[in-house]
Formats: sequence, structure tokens, C-alpha cells
Amino acid sequence: MVAGQTAPPPQDLYRIMRLTRRFEERAIDLVRLGEIVSGIHACIGQEAVAAGIGAALRRDDLLVAHHRSHGHMLAKGTDPGRLLAEMAGRVTGVARGRGGSFHPSDLSVGVLGCTGTVGHGAAIAAGAAWALARKGTDRIAVAIFGDGAVNQGSLFESFNLASLWRAPVVFVCENNLYATTLPAAAAVAGSITARAAAFGLPAASCDGMDPGIVYEATAAAVDRARAGEPSFLEFTTYRYEGHHTFELKAGLRYRDPAEVAEWRARDPLALQASRIPDGVRQQIDDEVEAVLEAAVRFATSSPKPDPAHGLDYLYSGGVRPRPGHSGGIGNAPAVIPAGH
Repeated sequence: MVAGQTAPPPQDLYRIMRLTRRFEERAIDLVRLGEIVSGIHACIGQEAVAAGIGAALRRDDLLVAHHRSHGHMLAKGTDPGRLLAEMAGRVTGVARGRGGSFHPSDLSVGVLGCTGTVGHGAAIAAGAAWALARKGTDRIAVAIFGDGAVNQGSLFESFNLASLWRAPVVFVCENNLYATTLPAAAAVAGSITARAAAFGLPAASCDGMDPGIVYEATAAAVDRARAGEPSFLEFTTYRYEGHHTFELKAGLRYRDPAEVAEWRARDPLALQASRIPDGVRQQIDDEVEAVLEAAVRFATSSPKPDPAHGLDYLYSGGVRPRPGHSGGIGNAPAVIPAGH
């Protein structure tokens, strides 16, 4: 048992994993129906990482994730209906439909944002963690990124700053073995954990297909972070679907079917289901279906943004376009501070 943490009941981990799996499957349905026009990066197969990390965090802890982050947001407490509405570009979404599937945020549960710019969220999390420490709180920040981020210079800059300033941050590499279609083995020299350890960060590589293992490793790292020691975790996992739903039409063939079958045999959802009674599992499954039915109805019935309000919320200081003025860049309207 990790100091300062109480392990979540097996059914709680199963619930968030089942919710994430079915959320992504319903989202793919909405992509096919044209309700989510951007497509999505589904995290089917990687649910154990999201569930384990989410169980180790408090609601007021901060999170910065990547473009495959729906499960992380759900595990952090984001409402499924508002997240689905965001992905469908509706005004009732967590970011009023402006972030979509690639860049959602939910400040109400501490999700500062999810970024499609690979590796750069780590710098945001490190800076946020430093700010939390300066305020004297025991809150922490977590940065989640994929294996494709470990070749990005900004990530190493974040490691360096966090280690030097003892920022309360946990860096998490969700290694699903492929950066889009490129195998990590063909792109990453040496050890991923050794790269973090070189900056003096405690670093460990763990099985990302077992939510219990993910929870234990994350809880230990979270305890270290609250004590002022940043660290790094690598969770080895696997996505069962393509990098993006674009692959549903593209028909890309870059993974050996035998490899996919081998990882499917290790389905983390099935593993966690085996740890709870059948009756409990069925009740959770039924509850999840009801939640998602309501979420889909909410998302698809919500209004789409009015283009006239396209520049709203662009600046936190309240900058708004000047009505009827066309003196901006090109044909875009100029903007002036609100009240001027």
C-alpha cells in the first residue's frame, strides 16, 4: 500500500475503464454519422492507464494530456455528455466547442488542456507545478504524453526545469509502441526511462495494461511529488484501433495482425472485469450504457456555435472584435479591449 493513498475498489477501476471503452466506441459511431467531423484518436486498449492515474489524483490536482486523452479526462471527473458535446463542436462542450477532440480542457476538474502539439504539454505542466509550489499548496501537476514525445526537445527542457526547481510534477509516457505509424523501436535510441533518469528524475517502466499496477506506480509518484520530488513513469500499453479514425477509410497496414491479436488477448478491460463478481459487473455495464445514452442525446441535441461569436473567449482579458470595423489583418476584424 502506498503511503497517503487508499487503493480504489476493483469495481471503481472497472467502472471508469468500461465508461472509457464505451465512450470511445460511441464516439466512433458519431464520427461515422458525421456528428464529430474532425474524427478522433481513440484510446481503446489503453483504458488501464487512464483509470489508474485518475484514481491516484485528487480533483484539485492539475493535468495536461495529449490528443488521445478522452479516457484521462473521464477518469479525472469530466462529465461524459459535456466532453462528447465538445468533440461534436457544440456550445455545451467543456470548452464551448472550441477545443474539439484534439484540444479539450476542463478547468472544473483540473484539466488545463490536452494538446496535439507533441510533447509540449510537459512544459505547461512543469510550469503549473512550479506555480503551485510557489503558492505553498500540496497540489501537483501531471503531464501525460506518448512515446512520440520522447524525441522532443521541449520535453527535456521540462525535465531539466522540474528537476532543478523540484517542481511537484509527474511526467507520464503512455508508450503504445507507435508514433502514428512509426514503431517506437525505430525512432527511440536507448531507454526511454534512462532519458528521464539522466536529469536526476526517479524513473520507472511499468505494465500499462493492468490498472492496479498503474495505480500503485502513480500513487507512489504522486506522494513523491507532494513532497517536492518530480518523477517519471513509462506505461507500456497498446491501442487496438488506428492512430486516428482516418484509418477506418485509409486501410493502413503497418502492424502485424499477430501482434494486434497478442495484445488484444491482454485486454485490460477483461482483466479488470475478472476481478469483480459477475452481478456487479453487469450492474456497472448497465449504468454505463444509461450514462452514455444520455450523453449522446445531450451532445447531439445541443446547438452548434454561431459564427458571429467565433472570436469570443479568444483572450482571457475580454478582448472583443470592434463591431463593423474591418481594419484587422486581411479581412479579419480588428480587436480592442472590452469597454473601450
